[in-house]
Amino acid sequence: MTARIALTSVAALIAGALLAPDALAHGIVGREDLPIPRLLFAWAAVSVLVISFVALAVLWPKPQFEDITERDVTGIPRILQFLAGLFGVVVFGVVVWAGFEGPQSVQANLAPIFLYVVFWNLIPVLSLLFGDVFAAVNPWRAIGRAVSWVAQRVAPGRVPEVLPYPDRLGHWPAAITIFAFAAFELAVRPSIKEDPSWIAIFALLYMAVQLVGMALYGVKSWTDHGDGFAVFFRFFASLSPLHWEEGRLRRRPPFAGAAGVRALAGTVALLAVGIGSTSFDGMRENEWWTNFALDAQGVLGDVGIGASLALEVIYTLGMLAVVLLIGGLFMLGVRGMRSVDASQSERSLARAFAPSLIPIALAYLVAHYFSQIAYQGQAAAQLASDPAGKGWDLFGTASDTIDYTVVSANGIWYVQVLALVIGHVAGLVLAHDRALVMFKDPRDATRSQYWMLAVMVSFTSLGLWLLSAAG
Repeated sequence: MTARIALTSVAALIAGALLAPDALAHGIVGREDLPIPRLLFAWAAVSVLVISFVALAVLWPKPQFEDITERDVTGIPRILQFLAGLFGVVVFGVVVWAGFEGPQSVQANLAPIFLYVVFWNLIPVLSLLFGDVFAAVNPWRAIGRAVSWVAQRVAPGRVPEVLPYPDRLGHWPAAITIFAFAAFELAVRPSIKEDPSWIAIFALLYMAVQLVGMALYGVKSWTDHGDGFAVFFRFFASLSPLHWEEGRLRRRPPFAGAAGVRALAGTVALLAVGIGSTSFDGMRENEWWTNFALDAQGVLGDVGIGASLALEVIYTLGMLAVVLLIGGLFMLGVRGMRSVDASQSERSLARAFAPSLIPIALAYLVAHYFSQIAYQGQAAAQLASDPAGKGWDLFGTASDTIDYTVVSANGIWYVQVLALVIGHVAGLVLAHDRALVMFKDPRDATRSQYWMLAVMVSFTSLGLWLLSAAG
């Protein structure tokens, strides 16, 4: 089967999933708004995944993503690479300056909207469409490379050698970074997380940590392993048909790049954080969680913990519990796969199948935050003209208002459904393709995927409960 036929198979799976009674596999809208009875949700989710599983077993008998040949599109001039890095540094500087100098209001300052909407929500979507755009504009990477370039010319031969990056660290620094950021966004009190000056301070602290990491282990090594946002966004870029590398732009089949992601220590944890934090963001809006948090706050208050700190602790532990649940479900599936071939270690299987979580993490993010991108993204364009509230109108957008008719409620719903269906089907495709590599007997590969199917069904059911339940 050629790669073209394989991609046609993927399209057929997606079409079949859309025609099935999908019922918002990880629905974002409240369950009272959903178009079919909630008792059918689980059955619909199972039917989508089973149809996909059966179709893969029939239409995808050999691995397709292991030997993908990327085709050159064009070269990227060094001056363009330099300008992209300079652009990133300038934008970072403007956001930090706005955070300190602008109005200390989340509605009137560029820093909060840039961080939570443009940076956290929009860059993953751009990464899917255009490849690793963040690598091109990463400001601390650009600064690190500039400092290294200057040092090599000012003091040639006297710059200390960087340390080898420890294998045991793997992607753990990245996982801790993304968890800390998610906790900052979802658990910390609004008076801090929405305060532009606090955002500016944390941005500078994060840049300082990155520069220290680059000084110790080298710019490329640290960016590839320790820079949480660079690693996380690069995972999403692996799903893109465009691949930027070593001054070249190449193209490849969609999703194929994820099969080439090298999972390390902490990779599963990082992806579990991505899925779990978004799930928790939906869960914290539910009435049952609000009631639980208030009860727990009262208990902590009885032992002398302040009300705000108590809620921050409760929300952080709640998010950690969801992350551990996501990671535990995945590892349970991995342990089940070992029953097919006990010679495969749990660690090797977990790392081999970790990339199948990438499209699911992106699907959660897109489905959960698409409306925020569509609406609050317009506010970002408005504030970009006057980032610090000085009365400027740099781009002629300072007087613009949010147009809530740009995307209808039904349009948002369809985007959410499409993102979730494609994300789960892509996860199954990646897992199936990797199984054909890991298990030499195709029958064993199919048997091993019973467990991955169970994991996907669990994710779908859990996500449905967390993100759709109204109370």
